[in-house]
Amino acid sequence: MNGLVLLIIGTAILGCGYIFYGRWLCKQWGVGEGGETPAHTMEDGIDYVPAKAPVLMGHHFSSIAGAGPITGPISAAGAGFGWLACVLWIVIGGIFFGGVHDFGALFASVRHGGKSIGEIISANMSVRAKRLFIIFSYLTLVLVVAAFASIVAGTFGATYVDGVLDKAASTANAQVAMVSLLFIAIAIVFGYCVYRKNAPVGIASVVGVLAIVGIIFVGLNFHPIYLSTTAWMWICGAYILVASVTPVWILLQPRDYLSSFLLYAMLALAFIAVIMGQPSMDTLPLLNKVGNTTPVFPVLFTTIACGAISGFHSLVGSGTTSKQLDKETDAKPIAYGGMLIECVLAILTLCAVAHAYSFNGTDKAFTGATAIFGGGIASMIDPSRGSVYSVLFTLLVLTYSTFCLTSLDTATRLARFMFQEFWIDSTKGETPENVTGYKKVLANPYVATVITVFLGVMLGLNGYAKIWALFGSANQLLAALSLLAIATWLGNIGKNNKMFLLPMGFMLIVTLASLAINTKNQVAAITAGGADWGPYVQAILGVLLIVLAIILAIEGIQTLGKKKAAK
Repeated sequence: MNGLVLLIIGTAILGCGYIFYGRWLCKQWGVGEGGETPAHTMEDGIDYVPAKAPVLMGHHFSSIAGAGPITGPISAAGAGFGWLACVLWIVIGGIFFGGVHDFGALFASVRHGGKSIGEIISANMSVRAKRLFIIFSYLTLVLVVAAFASIVAGTFGATYVDGVLDKAASTANAQVAMVSLLFIAIAIVFGYCVYRKNAPVGIASVVGVLAIVGIIFVGLNFHPIYLSTTAWMWICGAYILVASVTPVWILLQPRDYLSSFLLYAMLALAFIAVIMGQPSMDTLPLLNKVGNTTPVFPVLFTTIACGAISGFHSLVGSGTTSKQLDKETDAKPIAYGGMLIECVLAILTLCAVAHAYSFNGTDKAFTGATAIFGGGIASMIDPSRGSVYSVLFTLLVLTYSTFCLTSLDTATRLARFMFQEFWIDSTKGETPENVTGYKKVLANPYVATVITVFLGVMLGLNGYAKIWALFGSANQLLAALSLLAIATWLGNIGKNNKMFLLPMGFMLIVTLASLAINTKNQVAAITAGGADWGPYVQAILGVLLIVLAIILAIEGIQTLGKKKAAK
């Protein structure tokens, strides 16, 4: 199978899904029939800030993408799953599962005053269900912080041989680290100029893009930062500690907006690469590798998460995007469209994997998700792997790490919201500002952030590869619970919610089974002896997540059943 043909077919199907199925969803839910969005009615200059659709699209997509649509397909291919199995899940999952999930979460949050999925559950199910969902979501977000911080630190970290720095092997990582730090500085300046000095967005965007080109040049030629992966883990922790509590206009909005240009450049490069290289998908099996002991069901559906459906997206949509949405009709292109663009990125990644695997056994540089993705695409454009390859590889890895940093910031901010929400009963009029006693301390945004960052970094030091399976399962189970919450709300207001029922049931079955398998594997590692603390943590979290999910699922299904009986 030619990779270019696969990409054209996949993109065309996703485009039709956006036009026709997305339009039908808008009619079923009454999108655009509401009044002003919470970004206007509750504007506070910190979290509730209206943003133009292109700016918000940049934030939303950069936040939901992260490493997921790249790491997921690469991990699936590495597990022996075939390209057709992966593409079918990406396309069908994106249109009927992930797109519906993301769109519904953002729309539901907007209609609930920009509140989180937890508050939506409280209003439509019960306060007890809300608290259980918050615990579940918070644990998932800690796993997000751990996984993505580990990926960033690994991308930036220098290589040491017997305690001695190997500069030759560390150059690419040092270049990406330098450019990433400069990128943060540019974003802060951009935000200040646009939001405080009222600089025109168009002019500021042009200057920002030129600045990105400039820092890439600087990073390629001046990269004095050589630090270990562990050191970068703690630096990432310090960064998200500060970034997640600052007003969104200072860093989150401008950085995400500027990073969207990196995304567009990466997508363009990937498309050009597939057109030029036309990789053969035959380096990957069709459905499943012969003799593969890893079951396609349920593992495939939790390994490829963000490229098809991801529970993290519902937290982004209801946690930050809904507070910045300028008008309801922007929800479809930002949420549903953003999800389908992520599906395209996942297909492009599969093409890059197929090309990279054609060097398997002869090119050891293509090992690890970063090298496979960046090397696969760059080598299709520059087969000789000369200077053009070097520049493209750095740009692609920079984009990859930028997405991870964006997701880190957003995940930490969302976890802070969740941690604060747990201690507050909004039905009694409680807020972080008016509570007293121990609630005053635990609902403090800085306390909530410090606890989240510490837990995420400590778990992330164990390495993302060791926690990716648990993260994938928890993330997909969160998607099932979010689908359940949105379906319950739509049913309560008399809107059609049938499009949620099949995805919800399927994801519950898939993810509970996957969590059970992962927990069983961790217990086996513990009983075999010699295991570090990682398997113990994963086993405990796995059991806790299963129990929480089952309780929430039972309560949600009972609520839906009572509503149906009442009708």
